[in-house]
Amino acid sequence: MFASRFFQPAAAGLRTASQRTFASTSSRSPFCFRQTCRSTFRARIEGAKGRGWQQRAFGQSTRKSQYRRQAFNYQTFQATQGYIKRWAARPTFFYEFGGITLVCGVFYVANLEQVPISGRYRFRVIPYSWEASTGKQMYAQTMQEFSSKIMPAYSREHRLVQRVLDRLVPHSGLQDEEWEIHVIDDPMKNAFVIPGGKVFVFRGIMDVTKGEDGMAAVLGHEIAHNVAHHAAERMNGGYVVMVPAMIVFALLGLDPNFGSMAVNLAFTLPGSRKQEAEADYIGLLMMAESCYDPTAALRLWAAMEEEEKAAPPQFLSTHPSNHNRLEKIREWLPKAEDKRAQSECANTIGYTDDFRRQIGGFSRF
Repeated sequence: MFASRFFQPAAAGLRTASQRTFASTSSRSPFCFRQTCRSTFRARIEGAKGRGWQQRAFGQSTRKSQYRRQAFNYQTFQATQGYIKRWAARPTFFYEFGGITLVCGVFYVANLEQVPISGRYRFRVIPYSWEASTGKQMYAQTMQEFSSKIMPAYSREHRLVQRVLDRLVPHSGLQDEEWEIHVIDDPMKNAFVIPGGKVFVFRGIMDVTKGEDGMAAVLGHEIAHNVAHHAAERMNGGYVVMVPAMIVFALLGLDPNFGSMAVNLAFTLPGSRKQEAEADYIGLLMMAESCYDPTAALRLWAAMEEEEKAAPPQFLSTHPSNHNRLEKIREWLPKAEDKRAQSECANTIGYTDDFRRQIGGFSRF
C-alpha cells in the first residue's frame, strides 16, 4: 500500500510526459524531431523512476521512525533522576521517606489475611464482592458459548459429577453457594468452577479421570480455587502490582511492553503457579476427607503428564509442570491419608477398597 502510494506521483508525471510527447509527434511539430522526442521521453522516464525511488525510500524511513518503539528513553530517565536528586537534597528527606515507608508498611500489614487450610499469608485490598460480580459475568459468557453442548441431567456423565460434588461440597466450607453442574459434550480435557458454585466439566476429562476418585481429584482442585478466593487474589495483583510497576517503568523511561513482560515473568506467572500448587494441596485434603482415595491424584497427574508432553517450560507457564505436581502430591500424601483415616467413613474405607480391587474398576461411572 505504501509503495503504490509513493509511486503514484511519479507514474502520474510519467503519463503526462508521455501524452505530451506523443501528442507533439502526432501533430508533426517542426520543433520536435523523432530522435529528439525519443531522448526527451527516455530522460523523463528515468527522472520519474529516480523520483519514485527516492520517494519510496523516504516513505520507508519515515514509517520506520514512526513505528520504531524505544526500549529506553534516556531523557525521561534523566528527568526522573533529577527529581529524585532534588528530593534527596531536601533537609526533611529522611523524615518524608521514613513516613512514607511507615504508612505503606502499616497499610500492608493491616490488609494481610490467611488463606484457609493452607495457612499462607497474602495481601488483599479487593473485596470479595468484586469476585462474585466477575463470576456472574464469566458464567454468562460461558453459557453463551457452550449452552448448545450441555449434556442432560440424566446422562451418566452428569450423574457421576453430581455424586462426586455431593460428597465434596460439605467439606469445602462453601455449602451456601448455589451449586450448578454443567457437563459439556466436548473432547476437551478441562474442568473449572466459576466463583458462585458454577461447575463446568468437559466430557474429554473423563477419559483421564477414569472414575469417581479421579473426578474427585479434578473437582477438589477446582473447588479449592474458590475456597482460597484465588480469583480475587489475581484481581488484587492486577491493581497492586501491575499499576505501580507500570508507573515506575514510565518514570524510568522504559518501554511499557517491556515492563508488562517483566512483571508477568517476575510476579504474575510465579503467583499463578503458587495458586495452582495451593489448589492441589487443598483439593487433595478435601477429597481425602470426603472418603476418596488420594492416590487417585497421582494417577491423574501421571496421565496428564502423558497427555501434555509438548507443554511449555514451567517458568513460562501459569501451571506447575506435571512432574513437579506429582512430586508435591507424593510429599503431601501421608497427610492426606491421615485426613482420610480421621474422616467419618474411616470404618468403611478398608471394606470398600477391598471390594473395588476384587471386582476391578467398580467406580468407572
